[in-house]
Amino acid sequence: MIKYFIFYFIIINIISFILMFLDKRRAIKNKWRISENTLMIVSILGGSIGGILGMYTFRHKTKHLKFKVGIPIILIIQLLILSYVFK
Repeated sequence: MIKYFIFYFIIINIISFILMFLDKRRAIKNKWRISENTLMIVSILGGSIGGILGMYTFRHKTKHLKFKVGIPIILIIQLLILSYVFK
């Protein structure tokens, strides 16, 4: 069971990181963008670390309070839940 959780965690964070990269590249090229809701949902589903890494690696969404504060709060909540579940 824990192997599947770790595998899921790695995959969802890679997806989150890639989505930040793709959205930044599309923003630069004035093309169709990935919605902010999609980026937040992927973070809520476990991709908050990938989202944070993507934000600061690509300097994307770092001026939006929703992302600058929201994703770290999501991460803290996820860590609290994990610490409770794996006591």
